[in-house]
Amino acid sequence: MSESTILFRDALQAVYGPLDWLPVGDGDIHRFHVPGDRSGSTNGWYVLFLDGVASGSFGSWKVGSNSTWCSREPVDAREAEQIRERIEVARRQRAAEQERRHQAAAGQANRWWRDSRPADPAHPYLVRKGVPPYTLRQRGDDLLVPLYLDGCLVNLQRISPEGDKRFLYGGRINGVYSPMGTVSTDARLVICEGWATAATLHQSGYSVAAAMNAGNLRPAAVRLRARYPNTPFLIAGDDDRTTDGNPGRAAANVAAAAVSAEVAFPEWPEDAPDDLTDFNDLANWRARP
Repeated sequence: MSESTILFRDALQAVYGPLDWLPVGDGDIHRFHVPGDRSGSTNGWYVLFLDGVASGSFGSWKVGSNSTWCSREPVDAREAEQIRERIEVARRQRAAEQERRHQAAAGQANRWWRDSRPADPAHPYLVRKGVPPYTLRQRGDDLLVPLYLDGCLVNLQRISPEGDKRFLYGGRINGVYSPMGTVSTDARLVICEGWATAATLHQSGYSVAAAMNAGNLRPAAVRLRARYPNTPFLIAGDDDRTTDGNPGRAAANVAAAAVSAEVAFPEWPEDAPDDLTDFNDLANWRARP
C-alpha cells in the first residue's frame, strides 16, 4: 500500500465520504459505489496512475462531476506534460465508459417501451395530476415517460403510483426531452420541466417538450433549437417562490436567453397557496371543488 494510494483515497473521501476500499493505481477506469446513492449503484469513477508523479481523476456520472488530483506539483516541463497526458487519458476513458452506459440504458429503454402496455388513465399519479396519459406506457405499477434525443428514444423516467421518479440506471439525462404534439414553424413549442406540467399545457393545445428538471431546461432547449431552428419557443418555467434563489425561475430565464425564447410563469391569484410551483399545480388548484 503506497502513500499516494492513501492520499488519493483521502481526496475521494473528502468529496464522497468514508470509503472502505483502496483505489487501484493501474491507469484504468474503475467504478465505485458513492455513499448515499441507491444501493447497488456504481455512479462513481476514478483513474489513478502511480508511476512517476502519482496523479489521477475522479467523479460521479450521476451529478456530472469531474476532479483531478496530483500527489505534488510537477518540478519541470516533462512532469507537467506527463500529468496533462494522464488527464487526457482519463478523460477519454471516462467518455468511452459513459457512452457505453448510455447505449446500454437506451437498449433497455427501447425493450421496456416495446414490451409495455398503454398507461392506465386511472393510474394514481395521473389522477392526482388531473391529466390523461397521452402516449405514456406502463410497466407493472410504474408509468414510463419516454425521453428522446434528436428523435431517438434514449431513456425512460419511471413514475410510481406514489409519484417517486427514477431514470434508467446509466441513461442519458442531459439534453433529453419528452415531447407531446407536433412541432411546426407556425406555432410555439413550449418547453417546461416536469411531464405533468407538459401534459397540462398540452391540454390547452400547445406542442410541448418536458425537460424533466430545472437543470436540463437549457440543455434540452439547446438540442431542440438545433433540431427546430425556425420554430418559436416559449419556456414555461416553474416558480419556486419559497426556495432561496427561486431555481425554477432562474433556470427558465437562462434557457430562454440561450435559445432566444419567450418565457412565462404561472400567474398566482392572491389566495393561491405558497406551495404551488408550476402550471399543473395551478390548474389543479383552480379545478378544486
